[in-house]
Amino acid sequence: MSVLVIGLSHRTADLATLERVAVPAAELTKVLHELQQAPHIGEVMVVSTCNRIEVYAVVETFHGGLADAVDVLGRQAGLEPAALYDNLYVHYAGAAVEHVFSVAAGLDSMVVGETQILGQVRAAYATAREAGTVGRTLHELIQSTLRVGKRVHTETGLGALGASVVSEALAAAGDLAGRRALIVGAGSMGALAAAQLRKAGVGGVIVANRTEANAERLAAACAEQGVPASAVPMAELASAVAAADVVVACTGAQGAVLLPEHVPARAGRPLVICDLGLPRDVDPAVADHAGVTLVDLETVRRRMDAEGDTSTAKQTARAAGIILDEVRAYLAGQRSAEVTPTVTALRRRAAEVVDAELLRLDNRLPDLDTDVRDELARTVRRVVDKLLHAPTVRVKQLAAETAGTDYANALRELFGLDPQAPAAVSSVAAGAKHDQIDQRGIRNGPSPVDGEAE
Repeated sequence: MSVLVIGLSHRTADLATLERVAVPAAELTKVLHELQQAPHIGEVMVVSTCNRIEVYAVVETFHGGLADAVDVLGRQAGLEPAALYDNLYVHYAGAAVEHVFSVAAGLDSMVVGETQILGQVRAAYATAREAGTVGRTLHELIQSTLRVGKRVHTETGLGALGASVVSEALAAAGDLAGRRALIVGAGSMGALAAAQLRKAGVGGVIVANRTEANAERLAAACAEQGVPASAVPMAELASAVAAADVVVACTGAQGAVLLPEHVPARAGRPLVICDLGLPRDVDPAVADHAGVTLVDLETVRRRMDAEGDTSTAKQTARAAGIILDEVRAYLAGQRSAEVTPTVTALRRRAAEVVDAELLRLDNRLPDLDTDVRDELARTVRRVVDKLLHAPTVRVKQLAAETAGTDYANALRELFGLDPQAPAAVSSVAAGAKHDQIDQRGIRNGPSPVDGEAE
């Protein structure tokens, strides 16, 4: 089985399409189960953020896994599969590993180097694990992914240089020192917005959220950081907007929560509204109000495209080098691991042969002295172990170093091993089926489809 990544992001789809395909947190477990129950998918997790929706799956076949995933995403979004294919990017086997590492490192983000995505991948993994859709292959991949993401941020400085989508959106509001802000939504994005607003020196924060306890918790956290803050129920949204100079909306709701009627006449006071929701939290008609500037994810994307990324070019190049080295090491480890069950089966077969021959010796020489018999047994076992040691160690080394050669199958053919034996050995050792990863290529290797959309 191999790893397959299927996704849409700010690079390949417009905001309207991303809105439709986005998976709300309340429906994520249901979608995970639908994906896992598909015929060609064994393990699966979904990363759904403000600018990407990606399915990480362990599949039996490339085309079958792709069709299954697109079918589920299409039903979730209310779109025909054909409408999704034009916006998809696909990564398979080694290229999938490289993509996942790049995502966690922030290299594929709208704002290169942003660190929030690492937490989002971790949260997506935790959700999938709780839903029971993560097995050994995805577990190992995501643990490596989180480590690689941390390493890139630590060794390159991208984590310090990379701004977040929130900070880029707030940049459109200009100088926020002493101004009053409203945060609509008290989740992780709301907490990030609060941190960015505090850094910008706002004079006060109001938090509105459907669950008032969460709003009060975020307001209390702001107050602890020295920013005057209060919480209000959603029913008082209009009055909270009237008191604000900048609004950050990030609720994760399935429809707009900030409507034109929530924005009263400003009497000459400008208002910047940052809509970071996916789907949108703000009705686009709000922008028709005099003095209101609406900044959404599409605005941020255009802003980033216009500015380019020259300031982090050196760090990005270094990060790409780290990721390439990590991908090679990961795939080498997977290739070596694939051979291990067969090597174990070979050693078990050798032990069975030795036991059978010693039993034959006992039958032929029943009066053989026990001490002599034991010494003969030890000698025979030492000989077999020495004969097998060098080739079994070497075959693991060769498997790690060389892609495209099936050393496990070669061992089975040479020693006449039952093809099912390695799988049985692996099941006993791991407690679950070991899903093998196809090691064909890193980005440029042969693949059933060109999965590179960038």
